[in-house]
Formats: sequence, C-alpha cells, structure tokens
Amino acid sequence: MLNLNFKKDLLPHLVAIAIFCFTTVLFFAPVFFEGKSLPQHDITQWEGGAHELIEYREKTGEEGLWTNSMFSGMPGYMINVKFSGDLLKHVHRAYGLFLTYPMMTIFIGCLSFYILLLSMSVRSWLAIAGGIAYGFTAFSIIGLMAGHNAKISAVSTMPLVLAGIHLVFKGNKIWGFVITAIGLAIHLRPNHLQITYYLVLIVAAYGIMQLIMAIKEKEMSGFSKNSAILILAALLAVGANFGGLITTLEYSKYSTRGKSELSQTGESKSGLDKDYAFQYSNGIFEPLFLFIPNFYGGTARENLGANSNLENALRKNGANRQQIKQQVESAPAYWGNQPLTAPYYAGAIVVMLFVLSLFLLENKYKIWLAGLVLFALILSWGSNFGFNYFIFDYLPGYNKFRSVTFAIIIVVFAMILVGFLGLEKLLASDFNKRIQRKFLMAIAVVGGFAFLCAVFAGLGGYKGAIDAQLASYPDWYLKALRADRASLLRMDALRSLIFVLLFAGIVWALIREKLSKTIAYTLLIILVFVDMFGVAKRFINSDTFVRKSRQSEFQMSAADQVILKDKDINYRVMNLLNPFNDAKTSYHHKSIGGYHGAKLGRYQELIERCIAPEQSRVISALQGGSFDFENIGVLNMLNTKYFLAGSAANAVLPNLTANGNAWFISEVVEVESADEEINEVSQIDTKTTVVIDQSKFDISDQVSSANGEIRLVEYKPNYLKYQSTNDGYGLAVFSEIYYPEGWVATIDGEEVPILRTNYVLRALEIPKGEHVVEFEFKPRSYTLGNLVTLISNIVLILLLLGSVVYSLKQKTVLAVK
Repeated sequence: MLNLNFKKDLLPHLVAIAIFCFTTVLFFAPVFFEGKSLPQHDITQWEGGAHELIEYREKTGEEGLWTNSMFSGMPGYMINVKFSGDLLKHVHRAYGLFLTYPMMTIFIGCLSFYILLLSMSVRSWLAIAGGIAYGFTAFSIIGLMAGHNAKISAVSTMPLVLAGIHLVFKGNKIWGFVITAIGLAIHLRPNHLQITYYLVLIVAAYGIMQLIMAIKEKEMSGFSKNSAILILAALLAVGANFGGLITTLEYSKYSTRGKSELSQTGESKSGLDKDYAFQYSNGIFEPLFLFIPNFYGGTARENLGANSNLENALRKNGANRQQIKQQVESAPAYWGNQPLTAPYYAGAIVVMLFVLSLFLLENKYKIWLAGLVLFALILSWGSNFGFNYFIFDYLPGYNKFRSVTFAIIIVVFAMILVGFLGLEKLLASDFNKRIQRKFLMAIAVVGGFAFLCAVFAGLGGYKGAIDAQLASYPDWYLKALRADRASLLRMDALRSLIFVLLFAGIVWALIREKLSKTIAYTLLIILVFVDMFGVAKRFINSDTFVRKSRQSEFQMSAADQVILKDKDINYRVMNLLNPFNDAKTSYHHKSIGGYHGAKLGRYQELIERCIAPEQSRVISALQGGSFDFENIGVLNMLNTKYFLAGSAANAVLPNLTANGNAWFISEVVEVESADEEINEVSQIDTKTTVVIDQSKFDISDQVSSANGEIRLVEYKPNYLKYQSTNDGYGLAVFSEIYYPEGWVATIDGEEVPILRTNYVLRALEIPKGEHVVEFEFKPRSYTLGNLVTLISNIVLILLLLGSVVYSLKQKTVLAVK
C-alpha cells in the first residue's frame, strides 16, 4: 500500500477542494438551491444563433456544420459544432467536480491556481488563499455575468498548464508532462484563442527565465530535454483539440480576422482594424482598479446606494420615488475614457503581496513576473500608449484580437503568483530586521497610497468620456454625480487600506507566534475570501439570478407567428432594429443579421458597403409610407422575404420583390478586383445581372441568356436540393453564401465547380434541360479533425491512467508544506 500520512499528504488537498467547492456553491447559491439561472447576454445571443444546429443534431444525431440562421449563412465551427472524439470533456467535467456549468469554471480556477502554487513549493494553506484570489477575481466574475463562458473557462485552466511546465523543470517529468498535456488540452477545449494567446505570453516569459538560468548554470542539455518533453505534451494537447483548431484556422482566413481583398491605403489589410481592436483601451492610470475597484467610478451603470449625493439632489429637485430609484441604481459613475468598462479588481491583499514580493523574492521570479505585469499593463493601455501600435503591427497574431483590456488577466495572474511566492518566502525566512524593514516598507507603500487616495479624493475633477452623453443634464445633477464619484473612490480606498492592514496584522502575529498557525492560516484564507467575495458580489448578487428559463427568451412573438405561417422551406428575415447585434431573430428565422465576433469577412464588407445603406433606405421608405423595395438589390438577392420592425403582428413587412432561392440571369458583368466587384453589386439589377471577378473565376463561353426556373425542393443546414428547368446553357445564381472550403455541388450526381458571384453568393453553370442540382457541405477539415481528436484523446486518457498506476506502484506522492 501507499505509505501516506493522511494529515500531511491528503488532508490539505481535501480541505482545499472542500473550500473551493463550498465558496463556489455559496456564491452561486440561487442556481444550486433555488433553481434559478444566471442571465447572460452573450449566451442568450449564442443560443439564438446556435438553435438551428442544436435542433438539427437533436433530430438527426448528426452535425449540421453549416447554419443559415445568421448572416445569411456561415460555418457552424465558431457557433456549435461537436466532435465525437472529444473524450476529454468527461475529464474536464470531473476536474470541475461535475458542478453546474459555467459555475464550475470558478471552482476550476481556484483549484488550478492551488495546484500551481503547490508546484512552486507554496505551503498548502497559503495556496488555498491564492486559489480563492484567482478563482474569484473580478475578471472571471464579470466575464460570467456577460456570458463570456468560453473565455472564463480558458482562464480557469491557465494556472494548471504553467504548473505542469514548472514540474517538468523541477524534475518531476512524468506528472509534469501529464499535467501540461491534460491542462492544455482542457484549456483549448473552449476554443478561446485570445486567452490562449495570453497564456502563450506567460509561458514564453517563464521559458525565457528558464533559458537564462540554464545558460548561467551551463545546463542547456537539461533545458533542451525539458523543452522537448513540453513540446510533445503541447502537440498531444493540440491533437486532442485538432478538430476545433483546424476548422477555426480554416475559417479564420475568411473571417473578419483574415486578409481582406479590398484595398486599404494601397494594400490588403490582415487582421482587425486598429480602431476596432483598440476601441476598449485602459487609460494610463485606470489599472489602479486592480487595487481600488472604484478608482474610476466602477461601471457606467453603478448602483450608488441610499443617501448618495445624487439621490439627495434628485429628491431636492422634485424627482419622484421611481425616478430616483432608476437614476441612483444605474448611475453613470465611470469617469474614464472608455465607452463601457468594468473594474477587474485583483484584490487589495494581492497588490500588497505583489509589492512585498518585489522586496523579497530572488530575481529569477521577480524579474520575469514583474516584467510580465508591466508588459501586460502596456498592452491593456491600447490606443493610449503609442508602443501598442508597433506591437499590433509586428507581434505575430496579435492583430487578430480586440478588447485589449483583456490583457489585464495576465497582470492578475502574475500578481497573484508572485504575491503568494513572496508570502511563502516571508514565512519561510528568519524575520530579522532587514526582512522586517522590507515588510513595513511594503505596507507603507501600498497602505500609504490607499490613505492618500482617501484623503485627497475630493480634489479630482471626475469628468469622463461618458459625460458627453449628459450634456443636457442640469448642473446640479452633474455636481452631485461627480461628488458621488469622489465618494466611491474614497470609500474603496479606505476599504483597501483596511484589508491591507488586517492582512499585515495577521501575518505579523503569525510570525511573532501571537497566533497559532491554524488560526492564522484560517484568518488569512477568510480575509482573502471576504476581500474577493465582496467585490464579486457587486456584479453578481442574489438579485442577478432569475427564475424564468432561457426558453422564455425565445417565445414566439406575434410577429414571429405571422412570418412562420409562410411554408416556404427557405427564406430570410431582416430585423430592422439593430440587426447585426441580434441573434434572437435567428432562433426562429434565417436571419440577414446575427451576433458574432468573427463574421465572414466578405459578408461584413457587404454589410458596410451595401446592406447598411439599403437598410437605411428601407427605414426611410417606411417612414414615408412607401413599401416599394425594388431599389434594394443586395437585400433582394439575399432572399430577404420579410422585414421585422417590432414584435407585434403588424410589425411584419413582406418584401414581394425578393429574388427567391435561385434564379437564372441574362447578363454577366466581369470585373478584375474585389473593389470593382463590391462597387458593381450595389448598382446592378440583381434579378437579371450578375457580377463575377474574372481574375478568380472563369465563365464558360457556352453561357447564354437562358430562360428557365430553378426551385429549392429540399433543405437542411448542410444540404440543399434544387430542380432546374431551362431552355439553354445558363448561369444560375443561388441566394446562398459562398464559402470556398467544404461545399460540393453536383448536377445530376456529377460534381461541378462553384463560382462566386455578387461578392458573396454562389453560382453554377447549368446545361439546358431538366436537372437535379445539389449542394452538400462536407468539409475535409472536420472529418480529419475528428479522427485526430479521437486518437489524441485516447492517448491522453491512457497516459493519465498510466501515470496514476505508475505513481501507486512507485509509492510516490506530491509532498506539500
């Protein structure tokens, strides 16, 4: 049997798991005990866009792979596609203790950071506090509130990957290899590549530190062997997610993240537009919310609470109770430069420990982690720091991501890690006068800053970008609001000061043996929990949860019922109310719009150049009482059969001029570039004329002006069947989005090439007579990806089981302090 000391070797881990489970369940108690749910905007939108694929899977047991429910059609890879080889989903769920998703990501974040700290020889009781600090960081809580489940799932496993890497370099190569491979594999499962990119930056910084140490100690051979082990682990992890990664990679080339063929200052652009990517950029001093959450007022819709300056001013100026409640509970308290934001609080205790660690730790940890913090802070500044434009242009892959403020998770990760390494160093050291001086200096720096913020809070101007929207408000309102902004800063500065002093007092008492270790560690864990829990509850509290099911979000409106009376098997609907940030329409209909961060690039360009202007023309015509839609050739070619202007039955506006599912044309306009193509498509009569970029596609000389009919007779997300009758060799245009990977067209069972026409549509040359035309989506990337995913998953699970058996036979166990 394995010779284990239960109290030393097992109890700390069991206590840690119990604490992480308890705190997660406590935080999300309404979900676990009251049957409520957490309303998440992005998840609601995702469910709307994914409904067609989910419904098809439930009916057939197959994957649709393509959906026509959003943006007139797009691959389902980034929406809802499952890979049958993904066996690690069971490991992922078990690692999350089978808690309800996505709440389990908080538990996983706690446990992963706990394991990371253990791997770096931090005693288990401190590691519990560190796990809580990371799991309940405001970054994760705010992300779940918004519905960024994939992002927070990826964040939760970042520490596990670094733990495995560190174990390899410490000499525990078997478990280091397995933890790295499994950790990275479940990290990649949510397919949030922006967070993976940040993980790569963290690992790169760690690797540089290890390389420098290897060079200094002349241990390059060991470094190379360790690197080889880790590369193999990474390859297995990538293999275990190969299906999702290869289809995403394939799609990215054609998405808004890929290279545009339109000229941009003389060149084709690659990646996102800088203004779009940097739309959300922290101000230079804004990251101080890591220490004082309301340093910049918190959010753009802050609850100021009772007896605020704004409440008193509103009451004094005659506002009624309902008006006061509405204004006070959603006050524009944020006064930074961004249009919207949320304070990603790292913890007053964490910041204090970070500063302390800069005094205590040896350079091998201090330099790479502090350097990582500085670099990530610079990234989060975005457009407010000129160096970021250089980074955007030259750091490989960086221009594929937006919301650069998300880089703050690197700061949070590194500060918690270095902070608890420093605390371990402090408790393991002889508390001599030199160490005492450094300890007091750290308290003085951090506590002194909080004290000064509290004392001088009244001196700020507290005018922000959001105030431009308040230009019509009276001066008394703005004066009261700015006084409340100052009060928010003052109160949170005092709050942070109290936590710093309490934590320092407990540590001092522990070192001086005024408290027993059990009591002191318990108090430290509780204090970290209260610090993080208190701020987290500002964003998700008991009032946040709701009883209504998500299905009620998609109850058919009277307008939906009117449209669905149409028994045509395929047509499109355009919701005129914010169509390109709405996927609820997609739940019941095939929509012109949708909600997704990575649309097809050509479709986004069509939206900007053609659809948006036509939308404006439709709205103007309706406001003038006209229902003539002949002058919207692009929307007509997309078979927009209905416009939706609300939820009432009379808000449905039929479009009798839509081109239908497919039609033969009589004229071809040949162009030489994407610019010419998109310019022409907005000018032609799309019912009779088609635009083709002849530099990319060839038209047969046999094509003539053919008269005929082509009807859609069968529809599935990934399969379309038409019956065609025409009196000559003609060119048929289909109101389906062209995608160069995976779609196969046949005429009477024989494969034929698919042409791209009118910038985004498909077309086929069809011989004279009666024919059966079929389109089927059979991407090789999915088939290959599924096979590689299955093989790699099996290998990883066998390795995990083999490592457990080997450890039991060798009677080894990971020791903890």
